[in-house]
Amino acid sequence: MSHTALVRTLAIAAFALCLVVVVLGAYVRLSNAGLGCPDWPGCYGHLTPSGAASDAATVTTPMAGRALDVGKAWREMLHRYAAGTLATLIIVLAAITAIWRRERIVALGYTAALTAVVLLQAILGALTVTRQLKPLIVTAHLLFGFTTLSLLWWLALTLWWRGGAGIDATAAPLRVTRTTAVLGLCALALQIALGGWTSSNYAAIACPDLPTCQGSWWPKADFQSAYVLWRDLDVDYTGGILDNPARVAIHLTHRLGALGATLCLLLAALSALRLRHVPHARSCALAVLLALALQLSIGISMVWRGFPLWLATAHNAGAALLLLATLGLCRALQPIDADST
Repeated sequence: MSHTALVRTLAIAAFALCLVVVVLGAYVRLSNAGLGCPDWPGCYGHLTPSGAASDAATVTTPMAGRALDVGKAWREMLHRYAAGTLATLIIVLAAITAIWRRERIVALGYTAALTAVVLLQAILGALTVTRQLKPLIVTAHLLFGFTTLSLLWWLALTLWWRGGAGIDATAAPLRVTRTTAVLGLCALALQIALGGWTSSNYAAIACPDLPTCQGSWWPKADFQSAYVLWRDLDVDYTGGILDNPARVAIHLTHRLGALGATLCLLLAALSALRLRHVPHARSCALAVLLALALQLSIGISMVWRGFPLWLATAHNAGAALLLLATLGLCRALQPIDADST
């Protein structure tokens, strides 16, 4: 196996594992298992929940006011084990690209940035637990998880598509489409951040109906309290602490953001469908449309069916797939033989 092929394989493996970590992290958060192990990096002072369960002192003496729940502890620790494996893969990837730097397989700055992001993500993971699910930290943890996923996907696409036919980067239709794709990506990133804020503040159930909210097109909403980013309260945020009007404001913002992101992504995809001579552009545009339809369907079904856990987790997975499709479109609209890493 050539060095380039090995780096490509590692990048794809890390990307696949990162996708699992993102979805698993959503499941842990949504199943209220984020504090299943209230310490870090261990679990009640042990490497595994089984070890904690076998310790009589742990069973009889709660940590941080929390008695051991083995099921929640295992969900939390499986997420940590997967995240730790991912960090190891990324560090190995960065190391071998540095060793083979003369071959210029991947820019050293790119793998260094990727390593820095995953290490920062680990710090945020620890703070998520020690700060008892403070919404700003939980949302930042989510966003850096998606950032790690995005960087790995971009790297995998660049390595996979490298050496293909070049495209005319100066053509007017291509420049317009590229601009709309970037705007769509920005709108989607903002919407993912709003989704993280909605989830970390337990605001999803604030509007249990659709298209109205609590039977009204515009119910009482407290936007001022909804977006106080840092609340210096030493409290457990499980279940949320905001009043209903603030949660309604968060949910309404998320719905409006969904409309804006949908329009931007539709415009980008429809524009890309006209580019018949740009490799991968049309297939990526179709992927965006399919992922967008899937995500909207999941979101609507989630409300109508009362926010079941499996649909809420699927909604996070759908956001990841839509992000990947949009990034694929943005990558396809660049010269394939350009070193974008």
